[in-house]
Amino acid sequence: MSISSPSIPLSLTLWLAGLGAAAQYGKISVIFDRLPQVYPQAGASLGWTVSMVGVVGIVLGLVAGILAARIGLRRALLVGLWAGAAVSLLQASFPPLPVFLALRMVEGVSHLALVVVIPTLIAQLSSDRLRPLMLTVWGTFFGVAFAVLVFGGLPLVDRFGMAALFVAHAVYMAGFAMVLHAWVPRDRAGQGQMPGLATLGRDHLRIYRSAHISAPAWGWLFYTFCFVSFLTLVPPFLPDDQRVWIVGAMPLVSIASSLLLGVQLLRVTSPVGVAVLGFGLSAGCALALLAVPGNAVLCLAFAAALGLVQGASFAAVPQLNAAPGSRAMANGGMAQMGNIGNTLGTPVIAWAITLGGHSAMMLSLAAALLAGGLVHLWLAHLRRQGGY
Repeated sequence: MSISSPSIPLSLTLWLAGLGAAAQYGKISVIFDRLPQVYPQAGASLGWTVSMVGVVGIVLGLVAGILAARIGLRRALLVGLWAGAAVSLLQASFPPLPVFLALRMVEGVSHLALVVVIPTLIAQLSSDRLRPLMLTVWGTFFGVAFAVLVFGGLPLVDRFGMAALFVAHAVYMAGFAMVLHAWVPRDRAGQGQMPGLATLGRDHLRIYRSAHISAPAWGWLFYTFCFVSFLTLVPPFLPDDQRVWIVGAMPLVSIASSLLLGVQLLRVTSPVGVAVLGFGLSAGCALALLAVPGNAVLCLAFAAALGLVQGASFAAVPQLNAAPGSRAMANGGMAQMGNIGNTLGTPVIAWAITLGGHSAMMLSLAAALLAGGLVHLWLAHLRRQGGY
């Protein structure tokens, strides 16, 4: 695959396609408070409509890269886009909830393929000088997609109904499938060998026994558990006249915090230190929201604090792991734990809301965020003691 100046437009086009992958989560999150109109008897189980996409990533997170290499990155990209388009079109009819959830699991295969292949292609296409910048841009894909869905998708829903959002997403994915089919260079399939169960078991054991390799993944678990669930479930507790702009601004504030404040903090302290600070500040904001539910400033401060965790978690991988093999395992662990957090967060917090409303939600989030900071501190203690 050649690397040249035209790779910049292609990389940006891949990023735009990645917004469609982020929308596989976000399209449900932004209409979550309306889904009871379609599935009135579902109750807290509606949380799985958001998180079912992550189930596949829990199982296949560590081997997704190998699977993509075996069939070819270009082919995996196109399969992910076309499958995402087809599934979104089927979801637009809002079939019975068990069928809808099954479609969400199939969508998880599409999502995993895209979030593994797209950054890999961007890294291959970018020069050494531009690679950090392009991957930083890639890291904004979820927040940007969520903001677009709030400010563009919700007006579409208000005018044409919820099905229109799914049809628009299907058209978006299919459009980029056609564009990238003609643009992405062909690559060779069949690279890499499929690991056996024994090898996978050893890899998992090595990752989660190591205080160096596993640290970013453990932090990422608590971050993803809280961020997606908060964005999904907080809207009913926000003032009606401020709901749309607060929900749309939170992911953008998180991105700005990561790229601006987080980068400055990383110059004076370690990534783990920044992550612990982010966990502590966000837990404090969650507790403050107990006293003033729906306060716009606190919601934005909560998102900004979580933005520190976001950037620091990716920065911790190379800082804690010098060897390329260890870095690859750390990234695989982050993919796996991130999917666990995304899968469990919304249904668990939705269940907490059914038990105790807004207060139960914020207390649960605060507890999870404090746990994230404490786990980081404990693993740092083990590293200082010379732990593996």
